Amino acid sequence: MHNMPLLAELEKEAEVTRAFLESVPADKLDWRPHDKSMTLGELALHIASLPASMCDFAAADSFDMENVDHQPASPESAEALLPKFQESVEAAASYLGALDDEKAMQEWRLFKGDEELFSVPRIALLRSMLFNHWYHHRGQLSVYLRLLDIPVPVAYGPTADANPFA
Repeated sequence: MHNMPLLAELEKEAEVTRAFLESVPADKLDWRPHDKSMTLGELALHIASLPASMCDFAAADSFDMENVDHQPASPESAEALLPKFQESVEAAASYLGALDDEKAMQEWRLFKGDEELFSVPRIALLRSMLFNHWYHHRGQLSVYLRLLDIPVPVAYGPTADANPFA
């Protein structure tokens, strides 16, 4: 089955992502590095919610971008991030665990109104928009943490904060 490596990746990367979300300071949720950037709270909530959201998109055969609210949501508190994240990862694991090869290889389409923006096998959507998108935003969060002088958690190797030789 195509989805088993994705399910294993979700579980492994959820451990890493949890450490990043645990590092989000409660008193800095409204902080942003630039006027065009999301606030720390918005970015953290997006990261926490992304696994379930992307699986919801993938569960349908298509999605219309005209239906997207482009205003990011803010968390009620930093403490609300981890329960939301746990719920999101559990929903994604349930979806990926039930995804069979036939459904994984079916075409998924993205529209903007009547215009088709792209069409890819569902599994390619999951690789790109679930995992790669998730990692992209987690990387952004690492920069936010660094700029706030908060130790950056380990992702794939020691950070300057966790490296005894740095």
